Amino acid sequence: MNRNIVIVGIGGFLGTVARYLVAVSMSKSLHPFPLATFVINVVGCLVIGVIYGVADRSAVMTPEWRLFLATGFCGGFTTFSSFAYENVNLLQLGQYSIFALYTVGSVAAGLLAAGAGVLLSRQF
Repeated sequence: MNRNIVIVGIGGFLGTVARYLVAVSMSKSLHPFPLATFVINVVGCLVIGVIYGVADRSAVMTPEWRLFLATGFCGGFTTFSSFAYENVNLLQLGQYSIFALYTVGSVAAGLLAAGAGVLLSRQF
């Protein structure tokens, strides 16, 4: 059990740092659409689709690697709390069309990306 906590913790640390670096690199946008969180979450969905697709189809992905990558890295990289906060902020600013686009677009793109990740994993 302690080993799994360390595995998830290291993966989460790396995912969080990666998320921060992507968000900082994309923070120059003046548009109210939260592009950084959108991109981060969609990429995270794609990656987790690949991880679980590979894990389900072959012995290449050990349970430890799945914990490290899916629970740790992707858990630290993606962010539902920022997504929720940004949606509340858009509503408070009266940006209803951007709110709708962001919410529906995030869910749709996330599901499509996860599915694409599973399909991509069949190439391995």
